[in-house]
Amino acid sequence: MEEVTKTSIQPHVLVFPFPIQGHINPMLQFSKRLASKGLKVTLVTTQSLSKLLPPQSESSLIQIRSIYDGVKDGEKLYHEGYVELFQRVVPISLANLIEEYKVTSHPVKFIVYDCLITWVLDLAGTVGIDGAPFFTQSATVHSIHYHVYEGAIKFPFKSSLISMPSIPLLRVNEMPSLLVNPGIYPSLNDLNINQSLNFHKASLLFFNTFDNLESQVLDWMRSQWPIKTIGPAIPSMYLDKRLEDDNEYGLSFFKPETDACLQWLDARETSSVVYIAMGSLASLGAEEMEEIAKGVINTEKHFLWVVRASEEDKLPPNFKEEISGKALVVNWCPQLAVLAHRAIGCFVTHCGWNSTLEAISIGVPLVAMPQWVDQPTNAKYINDVWRNGVRLKVDEKGIVTRDELKACILEVMEGERASEIRSNVAKWKKLAQEAMDEGGSSDRNIEEFAAKLKNI
Repeated sequence: MEEVTKTSIQPHVLVFPFPIQGHINPMLQFSKRLASKGLKVTLVTTQSLSKLLPPQSESSLIQIRSIYDGVKDGEKLYHEGYVELFQRVVPISLANLIEEYKVTSHPVKFIVYDCLITWVLDLAGTVGIDGAPFFTQSATVHSIHYHVYEGAIKFPFKSSLISMPSIPLLRVNEMPSLLVNPGIYPSLNDLNINQSLNFHKASLLFFNTFDNLESQVLDWMRSQWPIKTIGPAIPSMYLDKRLEDDNEYGLSFFKPETDACLQWLDARETSSVVYIAMGSLASLGAEEMEEIAKGVINTEKHFLWVVRASEEDKLPPNFKEEISGKALVVNWCPQLAVLAHRAIGCFVTHCGWNSTLEAISIGVPLVAMPQWVDQPTNAKYINDVWRNGVRLKVDEKGIVTRDELKACILEVMEGERASEIRSNVAKWKKLAQEAMDEGGSSDRNIEEFAAKLKNI
């Protein structure tokens, strides 16, 4: 039998995101980057989730494997108690998958895991492989959770301004929302805080950000831990264009109305359209939906609004008839292609980290309308640090009014700050592209990780 040398086998890496869209997308993109550096990469998902995903292309850079998560046929995927079920069942399934690969020509050498799934690092140690967490939120937000975990700051917050190393002073409404209201989703809040449980044991920490974007907090973190920035983890077509045909993530829970969106945008003038999208999870009340509807109509701008099917019944009566010819409302859209379209003038966003990085990388001014989790902190940075947009203020009921939305959209598109915002948008776009281009800070970190694995 021919002897197989160490260098003749591609090192095999598993990448394991928590099974929600906003975590899968960046970790899938990171998987593509690792594969492009000569690693064999398998993305691990759950069987209940795999049923919602499109069939895998044979030409894909990576493989996808699904493992059992305890969800029964016909059972709602994210039911109450899913986190507990996941943590009880999936460790056994993941260990079995790793053992299965041990008797193949590509045993697993390393696992990159979602930072929410802290037990993976301990499991990796018991089966004889190394591992590293992938942080899907900003470095700033992780740092905040770390300080809470360590007890350096406590909630409920007793001060109107919260001070932490290398982070601007934050008001309470600029902190991650689950720290402010921990009783709303206690299991999710615990997952976020407990990201810090054992990450200090890992040989590397991957962050979906880039050096210039969060330089101060990254410098503080690097003084203590082996931080590796590898972002923005979005398709290469919108950054360095070095991965062939990489113009979308490739996995989606929703079917985008691509032709309808792009054809409609093609008929609009450059920088004339307001794009509104609240992501895959946020749910607004009917009153706030009406305020958004009236506010954007009052701008007299064309607009494209993504309203998921589950949210459509909250639109005002006869709304679609009222906006006919002026706007387009769809259930889902190809967001990257939309943001990159010349017609887009600004993006009214919930400030999810993926959407924020996409807008920064593609170069779109932002109107920040944060809803929950990390989004208030991202909005703080958009308004005050990166200055690539403005944050909407809420009224005494906690909702955005039509007048506030109109004023902020017009401010970003044609107001006194519009020129400064556009200049900052161009600056951050250039820096994001440089980070991922050949020799850039994030590209070097990915290259060094791949080279190290090849030499083990």
